[in-house]
Amino acid sequence: MRMPSVAVRNRQRKISVNVPALQEFASRALPRCLALALPGKRADASLFDIYVLLISDRRMSGLHQKFLKKRGPTDVITFEHGEIFISIETARRNARRFGNSFQGELKLYLVHGFLHLAGFDDRNEADARKMRAAQERILRTVF
Repeated sequence: MRMPSVAVRNRQRKISVNVPALQEFASRALPRCLALALPGKRADASLFDIYVLLISDRRMSGLHQKFLKKRGPTDVITFEHGEIFISIETARRNARRFGNSFQGELKLYLVHGFLHLAGFDDRNEADARKMRAAQERILRTVF
């Protein structure tokens, strides 16, 4: 099976983002996340490449409402065929709120999206704990 490529694209203009650094991190983190894939729970990663789109809260709110029927922005939404949307404004707010660096918060969201593609889920507390443990392991090993 081939490893999918990953492309990070900035589609918002409000907040400056170091896209090359995120692209480089994503290229290192993706193989480690997919190596943790849960059997039978993810689409075949060889069938698609992954696109990470950095967007505004306004655009994220629209996606959140349309696809998840929830109001307001969220941090990251992952679609099963390799599209990951990250709200830059939410990332900045959450970085401040949780005492993380902005870049660190974005890396967390990248790993979170990749793990969803690997079959991880966070809809109940037991699954969320497993996903958080995997995120922490990946973030510790990928600088």
